[in-house]
Amino acid sequence: MVKDDDLDRLATRLGYRFGDRELLRLALTHRSHGNDNNERLEFLGDSIVNMVIAEHLYHQFPRAREGQLSRLRARMVKGVTLAEIGREFRLGDTLRMGSGELKSGGFRRDSILADAVESVIGAIYLDSDFHTCRERVLDWFSDRLEDLDIQDTQKDPKTRLQEYLQSRQFPLPRYEVISVEGEAHDQTFYVECALPSLDRTTTGAGGSRRMAEQKAARNALRSLGVETP
Repeated sequence: MVKDDDLDRLATRLGYRFGDRELLRLALTHRSHGNDNNERLEFLGDSIVNMVIAEHLYHQFPRAREGQLSRLRARMVKGVTLAEIGREFRLGDTLRMGSGELKSGGFRRDSILADAVESVIGAIYLDSDFHTCRERVLDWFSDRLEDLDIQDTQKDPKTRLQEYLQSRQFPLPRYEVISVEGEAHDQTFYVECALPSLDRTTTGAGGSRRMAEQKAARNALRSLGVETP
């Protein structure tokens, strides 16, 4: 049972105080817990987050083509990104799940955390209005949206770095996790990207190993002058 105090602390992290606290409780209820679960809210939140991010990208990149905008949006609203946001809010601490899912570590699973983020978005919309919900979504995504550029519509940094090295017949980079900080539900990974043939080493940090590797690869591209800071 999720206590009211836990919901209040989560609401503070979300930056939104629910008028109907039961909507938040429902948004945190996985289908393994019973018939009254967050699947309908997830459906609603998925549509909202796609709309909000699409509108923002439309104005952020006025010269981008439709295909570029679609790929940028896909990068923002994919499950891995939503799960990272869920971990930042420590949603795993407040999820209501069946005993089987709890024992299998479902509260740490990307798909479950991503669904919960969409459910919370749907709950905020029902508890307030579209304008308020839009503000919350953009606030949660703000750092990620600021880091976007049109190059993100092409290939991810790891792929671009690999192709750069292969085209010059250099060995592929080596990625190594050098440290992991934080609790299991809220970890930060630090990864090193080594380019021995070029005598370069860069690092990156992120809420998942994959995200940290991508950042380390992007920093490597920048150190090589392939991309500007």
